[in-house]
Amino acid sequence: MPVKRQKRRIPGWAKGAIWGLLAVGVLAIASYATGVNTLTSTNTAHTALRLALPILLCALGGLWAERAGVINIGLEGMMILGTWGAAWGAYHGGVWAGLISAVVFGALGGLLHAVATVTFNVNHIVSGVAINLLGLGVAKYLANLIFTPLSGNPRQSPPVPKFDTYSATFLSDWLADLEKMQRVFISDLAGILNGLITEVAPLTMIAIALVPISYFVLWRTRFGLRLRSCGENPVAAESLGVNVYLHKYVAMLISGGLAGMGGASLVLLAGGADYLENQTNNRGYIGLAAMIFGNWRPGGLLGGAALFGYADGLQLAGGGTAVLALLYGAVILLAVIVAVQLFRRQWIAAALGVFGAALLYAIYWTNDDLPSDLIPYTAHFVTLIVLAVASQRLRPPKADGALYRRGED
Repeated sequence: MPVKRQKRRIPGWAKGAIWGLLAVGVLAIASYATGVNTLTSTNTAHTALRLALPILLCALGGLWAERAGVINIGLEGMMILGTWGAAWGAYHGGVWAGLISAVVFGALGGLLHAVATVTFNVNHIVSGVAINLLGLGVAKYLANLIFTPLSGNPRQSPPVPKFDTYSATFLSDWLADLEKMQRVFISDLAGILNGLITEVAPLTMIAIALVPISYFVLWRTRFGLRLRSCGENPVAAESLGVNVYLHKYVAMLISGGLAGMGGASLVLLAGGADYLENQTNNRGYIGLAAMIFGNWRPGGLLGGAALFGYADGLQLAGGGTAVLALLYGAVILLAVIVAVQLFRRQWIAAALGVFGAALLYAIYWTNDDLPSDLIPYTAHFVTLIVLAVASQRLRPPKADGALYRRGED
């Protein structure tokens, strides 16, 4: 009997590249249809990259925790600890000391969450909320104690050094020339690529490299397989000789360290402020949302973080006019997503997509400009609609958030 050949699936990286090119195409069409070049300018892409980094790092932190079965609502608090640690370390020892200090402070938050949830079986949500409140309180106390004599202000640090930046000058100049030609898609792609390779800091390179590294460790190593088994079925993992407690603790230390590194990116990258009270602005929660929309996968959360970062960068670079043009682009993108969902026979997702596209187009059609108070929220609102329609087959780890005691079924 002939063996039926399996259909060859498209690799994940190829799917990501296709969706990336499709997004650039949609933005190119929206840019030329609305006359708003900011959508694909070098400045927008550069700002978006800087603002996406803390979200990306927090999302990676959430991925490590939840793949081990621990819900980490406390990412925001660990990130706040990281911002304070980055400023303190950088002021006394330079940028690399600041980065290490941020990772250590974030990891301490992760360790505290692990003690509460893994050892004492505290509800993960309750512990996470407590970590957020504790991180905010500890950072305020330490800032008042240590930064006030240096800066004269308990809500901010003294000026701290920033990471040096590097550019691929020859390639950057060539892309800048392409962008000036104003050719559909080619100039738009050149503008976005130029923003991604101009004035890049080492911390940026490390953060992006952590995405494939996390994938390799979690999905291609024995340690990663054991860690993920703790998030799927810890009792079965224990029966096979896996030290569940140890793997959960290691995952939480890495999770907190990554969130702390996200805080460091707000303090140590050029263009960002020094330590400021409440400067995380709920990015820890956005990182958690990016991880969920990314279906608990490194590639997916990279796309989610890029969308949220782009929304932030666009409203900073272009204001209300650019955000309004983004609505036009979102309508086109939703039309494509609806077609894909219809092909997959996902009727509810397709219906939601049609409703979302109609709503966004009505807002675009009836407004010449958006109120300044609504601009920051509008960009995120648009991103949420697009991600909600695109992500309909979410699958969290089966034992995510489940209480576990060694030796009990």
